[in-house]
Amino acid sequence: MSETPNDPAGTTHQFQNFAAQRPAEKPKPVNVGLIVGAVVGVALLAVVVIAVVRML
Repeated sequence: MSETPNDPAGTTHQFQNFAAQRPAEKPKPVNVGLIVGAVVGVALLAVVVIAVVRML
């Protein structure tokens, strides 16, 4: 019977290559709540400015 040679140097080298790899970065999801909140805030500010200008 022949046994498969166990080369610890090769295994260590393969592990070091694996450890050195950076994981694939996933794109960050768009924060819809933040965008909607900003739009609502700008719209509210515009309504307040228009109301103040009409009072003058």
